[in-house]
Amino acid sequence: MNFKILGLLLSLGLVACAQIPTKQGAEKSTEQIEASQANLPKQELTAPILFDFLLGETALQRGNMDIAVGRYLKLTKDTRDPRIARRASEIALHARHPFAAERAAKMWVELDPDSSDAHQTLAALLVNLGKLSAARPHLETLLAAEKDTTGQAFLQLNQLLSRHPDKVEILQLIQHLSQPYQNLPEAHFAISQAAWFATDYSLAFEEMHKALSLRPKWEMAAVQKGRILQRDSNQEAAEFYKQYLKKYSAANEVRTAYARVLIAQGHADAARKELQFLLEKNPDNAEIMLAVGILSTELRDFDVTEASFKRALELDYKDPNAVRFQLAQVYEETKQTDKAMATYRLVTSGGRHLPAQIRYADLLALEGYLGEARQHLNHLPAANDQQAAHLILAEAQIVRRTGVHQEVFDILDNGLSKIPDYPELLYDRALAADKLGKYEIVEQDLRKLIEIRPDNAHAYNALGYSLAERGVKLPEALKLIRRAVELSPDDPYIMDSLGWVYYRMGNLMSGLNYLNLAFAAKPDPEIAAHLGEVLWVQGAKQDAKNIWQSALKENPDNEVLLDTIKRFMP
Repeated sequence: MNFKILGLLLSLGLVACAQIPTKQGAEKSTEQIEASQANLPKQELTAPILFDFLLGETALQRGNMDIAVGRYLKLTKDTRDPRIARRASEIALHARHPFAAERAAKMWVELDPDSSDAHQTLAALLVNLGKLSAARPHLETLLAAEKDTTGQAFLQLNQLLSRHPDKVEILQLIQHLSQPYQNLPEAHFAISQAAWFATDYSLAFEEMHKALSLRPKWEMAAVQKGRILQRDSNQEAAEFYKQYLKKYSAANEVRTAYARVLIAQGHADAARKELQFLLEKNPDNAEIMLAVGILSTELRDFDVTEASFKRALELDYKDPNAVRFQLAQVYEETKQTDKAMATYRLVTSGGRHLPAQIRYADLLALEGYLGEARQHLNHLPAANDQQAAHLILAEAQIVRRTGVHQEVFDILDNGLSKIPDYPELLYDRALAADKLGKYEIVEQDLRKLIEIRPDNAHAYNALGYSLAERGVKLPEALKLIRRAVELSPDDPYIMDSLGWVYYRMGNLMSGLNYLNLAFAAKPDPEIAAHLGEVLWVQGAKQDAKNIWQSALKENPDNEVLLDTIKRFMP
């Protein structure tokens, strides 16, 4: 029997809903077919039933989903036919009517209690609606029906339940479902995962240890046990992996994890030794080649990375575009721009296609071919608003480097005419408007963004900073930036804004304190400009000069820094 979790059953705007299919593709025996037919109701095709059926199907074809759902629910109730109940469930799911789908699925289970499809649909719906206790008996039924593939079912449970917000409740559910399967390593693995998400790390370790005790050669459990150990100590994780590899030297996944821990510890030579072992023992394994390439990048062994990625491509790695994208990034990192551009162009499909083409256009612009770069972006197809917005933002970014702020504004303004109120476009247009002194648009866009995304720290910060920079509405500016700090307390740029608004309000001491904190976290040239200005005003002119001169060496073209120095040192 084959067991696997299907992908998305539906998307309801709440959470994604997955289901557990069972025995897919299995042929029914003659006895099963006869038993199934025997359970069907002896229902005559009356005129009212035919009318409801035709009305429901016609409504479905015309896209009148509410009518279709209502008629099929009525048909299910009137006919007591499990086939109609199934159809009603499918239509309600397609129409994104979760509660109607729940009603239909409940009738389906009632009318055909032996149907795994009915139980899996209802279980998925109940999980999707947050009704875990109601889903439990149906999950129990499905697990019991799996027999030889119950282990695989347990490995998918956390995926099925992952978007439910109460992680403790999920843990309790999986613990309950696992009770009849104490000798099944996958059951303990599932509990461990659920405990990890519920932040019960001691239970996560205990259950993963049990899983590995029941199946010592299970690499996935060994890797996970090491990751749990690594939360507290890289050394403990490294020692566990090292001892495990002494027993099972062919455990490639564990060796890869061991190399990653060694890199985290700063033991580069030891990590290289493990990677070399993987290369020598697995010359024809595309997955290993990719893993070695990625880890070699962290070690900045770019020659090994390039060779490993190329070998993965030679071995027909399952996602060649992902490999090409990473290889192009390596070429960028090593300043091989022509190779990077050529490799990005080879990313022709998949999720990396658009990012790769945007990077190609960006490099093309940096090489001086701005027109060609913009033309390339404008000819790329966008499958949805998100992709269209990314292309608009990418074009605005490459034009922004030219300093022609009006053109940047026009690109973003035109984009918002096509995709109104798109958050990222609002934010970028506000920044462009600020450069042009169009402060009404700055406030309009940022206030709209805050309305759409009330948890967007950068929107509060940008609006507060704009007000502070102009010396207007300073109490509101302080309130906005404080809200930004609450949302993102470790952001040095927001900390810079807080120091700046205090300075603008005449509180030099508080301003200096926050600017020092910001500069210590991020010695950015604009933060340096602000910190130097406050120091200068306080009388520490030499300290201000030192900070400005140091920042200027690294950022000789920064407008804010240059303008600040010019004002105080003409």
